[in-house]
Parts: sequence; C-alpha cells; structure tokens
Amino acid sequence: MNSNLVETLIGAIVIGVAAVFLVFAYSTVGPKTGGGYALTAKFDRVDGLPVGADVRISGIKVGSVTGQDLDPVTYRALVRISMSSTIELPDDSSAKVASEGLLGGAYIAIEPGGSDKLLKAGGEIKYTQSSVDLMGLISRAVFGGATDSQGTAPASGGN
Repeated sequence: MNSNLVETLIGAIVIGVAAVFLVFAYSTVGPKTGGGYALTAKFDRVDGLPVGADVRISGIKVGSVTGQDLDPVTYRALVRISMSSTIELPDDSSAKVASEGLLGGAYIAIEPGGSDKLLKAGGEIKYTQSSVDLMGLISRAVFGGATDSQGTAPASGGN
C-alpha cells in the first residue's frame, strides 16, 4: 500500500512539472500577434520558411511571419509579416529569406533602408531576395564541373 502511494505521488509530480513546462514554453515561444503592425513582402521562393518564423533586424527578433499565400497573378509567394510597433522601417528597406545554418530553420532578415519615408501598416517591402536552393547549389558544385556551357561533356584532351 505504501509503494502505491509513493508511485502515485511521483506520477502527480511528473505531470505537474510537465504542465508547468508546457505553460512556460507556450508563453515564451508561442506566436505573438498583438501589439504590432502588418507588412507584406513578395518572394520568388520561400523554401523552409514556416508560419511563425522570426523576422530579424541585425539578428534581433522584431516580428514574425503570420501567413503565406501564392499570388495568383504573378505566382510569387506573398508573405505576411507582423512587425513590432516599436520598429519603424524606411520604405526602401529590403527583406531576404535567410537560413540559420545548414540544418537550421529559415527566417526573414530585414535590412533597413535610408529613406525618410516610413512603411505604414499594410505596406509592402518591395526589395526582396528569395531563399537559396541549397540542393541545387550542391548539385551544381558536384555535377557542374563535368559539363561545359552547352551542358555537354567536354572533349577529352588525351595525350
């Protein structure tokens, strides 16, 4: 009877610690949508950029990605961003899809411009750079040396 009580108490403690951890994780990492303003940006490709990804300036998180759609006219990726209300961006700022590393996640890096005019809520970041196709680059590096500019194997210059 004593061991059943001890096992029940330990189980309750484990469940309580797990619940505290989940509440802490959700409150610190969970999506934050209030207190900011919305911007949009169009990219040719946004590979690996999930909804909820960070938006950073100089490595500091200043917003998050709130949505992604395909523009039916231009077939470009339309990314919706929620920016912190304390950050004012010049209208000639640029955005690019960057990677945290070879196996890391993607985020949007913003380079502020130098214009005196500021982006308003609902505005669009016009200067964008899409994500890099890492597998395409590796493929070119591995197989690209075996072909010439026409895509054919070069003639052997045997001795």
